[in-house]
Parts: sequence; structure tokens; C-alpha cells
Amino acid sequence: MSIKVGIIGMGFGKEFIAIYQKLTGCEVKALSQRNEKKLNEIADTFGIEHRYTNWKQMLNDKDIDAIHVVSPILDHVEMTVASLNAGKHTACTVPMGTSIDDLKRIIAAKKKSGKVYMMMETAVYTREYLLCKKLLQEGKIGRIQFVRGSHIQDMGLKGWPDYWLGFPPMHYGTHAISPLLDITNDIPEYVICHGSGSINAERTAKYGSPFAVETATFRLKNTRLAAEATRALYETVRQYRESFDVYGDKISFEWEQLADEGHVLFKGGEEAERLDVPDTDDLLPPEIQEFTKRNHIMDKSHVSFIQGAGHGGSHPHMVYEFISAIKEGRNSAIDAVKAAYWTGAGICAHESAMKSGEKIRIPDFQAYYDSL
Repeated sequence: MSIKVGIIGMGFGKEFIAIYQKLTGCEVKALSQRNEKKLNEIADTFGIEHRYTNWKQMLNDKDIDAIHVVSPILDHVEMTVASLNAGKHTACTVPMGTSIDDLKRIIAAKKKSGKVYMMMETAVYTREYLLCKKLLQEGKIGRIQFVRGSHIQDMGLKGWPDYWLGFPPMHYGTHAISPLLDITNDIPEYVICHGSGSINAERTAKYGSPFAVETATFRLKNTRLAAEATRALYETVRQYRESFDVYGDKISFEWEQLADEGHVLFKGGEEAERLDVPDTDDLLPPEIQEFTKRNHIMDKSHVSFIQGAGHGGSHPHMVYEFISAIKEGRNSAIDAVKAAYWTGAGICAHESAMKSGEKIRIPDFQAYYDSL
């Protein structure tokens, strides 16, 4: 059984082409990109015949089994719903959407189609996260007492598309939130979030979001745990940071303060050690193990770019899980309901910040799915 994949979006999307091509039982059937010159350059490089400058035409290709959406955020919902409605298994980069109604639209489309949906969240497939998950499963962390995440990135620098201008921080909060909810294996019940600082008037006017930073505290539904997440997009000086911390009653994990200085395990008292986090190639089929390696580079003709190893080596894990779910006839590890909780937590957090820290209950997306 060979799964034929179409990829929409050749910015970040080109990172995944070689992984799909090398994974046994999978092939890249078509690419879509608005810019025809760029589309042809990349398709020629990877030997892909079918090309679409209009993504909707790709959905009519009956030879395509699955679509991977890697488009700008504001296109995610339309493309995902259309792909599912066209009978295609569908993966989409984060976030799932930017409103609760849009998340429900995707849940409904997924259930009606009966196809696999997967939100391609990198943060729960990084080498650091997979190590912590292993430590938890082995009982080394013990009882989790608290979790915290952050994603701080100055997207006011040159080179970012205009749609990022003034984007609400927690509408793109999944990198900070998802590891917290996944490692605790729970769902968020409510959130209290505070906005802090301010961004310039031009950025504020774009989405009506005034804050430089949003910091949220989530109460998890079936435990006594709280989780904290902080997100900043503009006008807040810091080295790029996409992190999570896990505090247990046996050991705790903290993300490094500076890039490449090493993460830390605390083992009680004054005992602490820097971690050399291993690659995660042993969790993958041999043919795509290379894509977890740090600084893995592919040079193809006159096109040169990093392939696969970005975001902590997560890319091949996401591809493998998406294709495996299709082949095995099951939901993906980040199906529509789970993706809605992870994304909806951030949407509700921003609402709370805009209402001066009002407690906002996060919808019961599982109950919504069951009611359809």
C-alpha cells in the first residue's frame, strides 16, 4: 500500500518532501505553490511531475490520498476543511485555527469524512520532549507537580510575512502549550491569562491585540495540576526560546537558558547535571532516521536548504505518525479533538487577556465531537 501525498506550501513545506519520498510505502505525488517559478524550481529538484499553482485543483486529483497543508496561518482552516471534504487524509501545520468556531468546523469535517486528521505540532516530537516522555514512562520523574512552557520570538525582524504583523501571541501558542498537556496526558479546563507590555500602534491595529507578552495559567481537568505558558511575538528582547519545564517529585527537567549551554536535570538537594540529549533516530524506520540528525543538510542541484532535522529533529516523527495512522486505519496521535484542546487553550487564553484576566472555560471538544 503506497500513500500518495500532496503538499501545499513550499516555504516550510519543502522541508518535508524528502522525508515523504524516502519513507517506505509513501510517495509525493504533487506540490502546490502560488509562485510558479518557485514551484517549478522545487518540483524539478525533487523530480515531482504534478504541480499546482491553485491548491484547490490539487484536491480534485483522484490519485492523491493525503494532503499536507503548510500554508500561512489564516489559510489553515479553509484548506483543511476543503481537503477533508474532498475525502483526503489531512495534516496541517500549527495552529489548527484562530477561533473556537473554526476548530469545531475542522472537528465536524474530520468526523464526517472519516479520514485521518493530524495537527503537525513539532514541540511534542523534539528530541528533548521525547527524552522527558521516556523518563516519565520509566518512572524516573515520578509524580509531575508542575509544568511550564514558553515561546519567545521577535517576529518584528525583517523577512517575516505581513500577516504576522501584530498577531495575538496566544493564537500561536501551541509550541508552548502542547508539551504541557501531552506530558500530563490531560485536557485544560479553564485559563486565566494576563497581557503585559505593549506593541506599537500599527501592529496593534492589525488584529486589535495590544500586548507584547501573554502569560497564561491553565487548570488541568482531571488532576490537581496547573500549567503555565508564556508567549511573546514582538518588541520583547530575548534570544529565541521555545521551551518546556517539568517538575517531578523525583527529578525535574529545565530547558537551557542560553542556546547550546545544555538542558538541566535536577535530582534532589543540590544535585544537578547538564544533559546531552540524544537524537531520536532509533524510534524511526531506518530509511528516515537521518532526518533527526542535527545540522542535516540536503544539497539538490542549485537548491540548498535544511531538510527534516529542524525543530529538534521532529519532522520525520510527524511524517511517520501521519502515514502510519493512515495505513493502520486509526486516529493520529494529534487528532482533531486533541488539536482543538491544544489550540483552543491558546485562543481562550488570549480572550482572557483581553478581558483583564477573566477566567475563561475551555470548550469540551470531545463532547462536541461525540454529539455530531
